[in-house]
Amino acid sequence: MKRQQLTEPDPASGMLGESRSRVLEVLQDTGAQLGVNDVAARLSLHPNTVRFHLEALVTSGLVDSEAEERDLPGRPRTLYSANANSASAGRRSYRLLAEILASSMAAQTSHPREVAINAGQEWGRYLGEGPTPFKRVDADEATRRLVSAMEDIGFAPGAVTKGRRRQVLLNSCPFREVAQEHPEVVCSIHLGLMNGLLAELDAPLEVDRLDSFVEPSLCVASLSRSTAGA
Repeated sequence: MKRQQLTEPDPASGMLGESRSRVLEVLQDTGAQLGVNDVAARLSLHPNTVRFHLEALVTSGLVDSEAEERDLPGRPRTLYSANANSASAGRRSYRLLAEILASSMAAQTSHPREVAINAGQEWGRYLGEGPTPFKRVDADEATRRLVSAMEDIGFAPGAVTKGRRRQVLLNSCPFREVAQEHPEVVCSIHLGLMNGLLAELDAPLEVDRLDSFVEPSLCVASLSRSTAGA
């Protein structure tokens, strides 16, 4: 049976994150019902990530879901489709606002990098869920949560290990144009955000270096054992 929304869509649903907007756009462009794996294949995302975004879109009233009708044995798939509410809830462009804020921060302080790092740390702590009580978050779990958070923002990240060095590859920066104009602000915010999140998790890691635009669409965050963790 089709699951209908009984509440009004969230007024903030127009301000979707990058990944969630892409999921919604696939449904809008297709104009048909799709399963989780169908959407995941189109976006090259993990099915669990896509399922999370789809359920959030259903909760927001932008997407409908229903069980697939079939005669085959086994649990039927859940199919998703964009509804009429989603027409005005696509991706928003905040580039001009970002440029205004970044240029203003750069102009109004003699130490924009430090100010930006501090601002990023505050938001990173907000994004972090904190460690499970009585259970320390180890390096692997901290890395996984960091990658997940950066994926939600829109970086298409991936974790790699070179020797004993952990790195998070940040692909497709969603703020690339503004970051290229004001790297001392935007890239520093990203550095602070990652470290704020790791600190909130009480993780044994910190980002000790962020190399911006080592390739046109690639930044590299290098992780090391944190001083606090040690």
